[in-house]
Amino acid sequence: MTIEIESLEQEPGVAVYGALTEAQLRNRLEPERGVFIAESPKVIAMALDAGYEAVSLLCERRHIEGDAAPIIARLPDAVPVYTGERPVLARLTGYTLTRGVLCAMRRRPLPGVEQVCRGARRLVVVHGVCDTTNVGAIFRSAAALGVDGVLLSPDACDPLNRRAARVSMGTVFAVPWTRLPGGLEQLHSLGFATLAMALHRDALTLDDPRLKALPRLALVMGTEGDGLPQDVIDSATHVVTIPMARGIDSLNVAAATAVACWQLRP
Repeated sequence: MTIEIESLEQEPGVAVYGALTEAQLRNRLEPERGVFIAESPKVIAMALDAGYEAVSLLCERRHIEGDAAPIIARLPDAVPVYTGERPVLARLTGYTLTRGVLCAMRRRPLPGVEQVCRGARRLVVVHGVCDTTNVGAIFRSAAALGVDGVLLSPDACDPLNRRAARVSMGTVFAVPWTRLPGGLEQLHSLGFATLAMALHRDALTLDDPRLKALPRLALVMGTEGDGLPQDVIDSATHVVTIPMARGIDSLNVAAATAVACWQLRP
């Protein structure tokens, strides 16, 4: 069902693409009615492959028979496809569409921590990282380097944020993830050693062979600048640092995650 649009007022259904904040999209009062916005045909296709339900599609008119065509062919007939020229859509959304295609999709209940950890050998814990680009890049590295799941602290960025999902190249739909409300002790009770990545005088270096020999481990990554809180470092099984050269003390959190995931792959 293709609908030509010229304004937000014309079609209330397009409000999800510009008028609602991220918090409103998540709908914390009624999570089962929450949605997220997937951007670009590749990301949308990966979300559909993972079983997410499309609510509507928004794309430039020229993509109806172009980049958006394979996506549209997968949607039920009842799903509206809103379309218009690029300047019109940019006014509606507040930004120029990447690859000209957006899809509003229904959120799903998050799995439990135990479900994500079941059978896992390598996890990444994202603690307090709010930068959407970093979270997206962490997911992409985790997916590429064989990590079994990602756990996020309650205050970390939403992986289904439009930019985070796009930067991840859709891997937020391929790697199991959930929130970790219980802290590192919850992982210890499930048989994981936790490795806090931090600058610390007594830290083990990442290439210490004892680390790679751990059967089940979780890398704990902190924010840019401040790093991990002291109480998180104190509760970890080990504190670990990446050896540096030229007087540089640390890497960007996404780059550090990639290095650590590669070094500690099972």
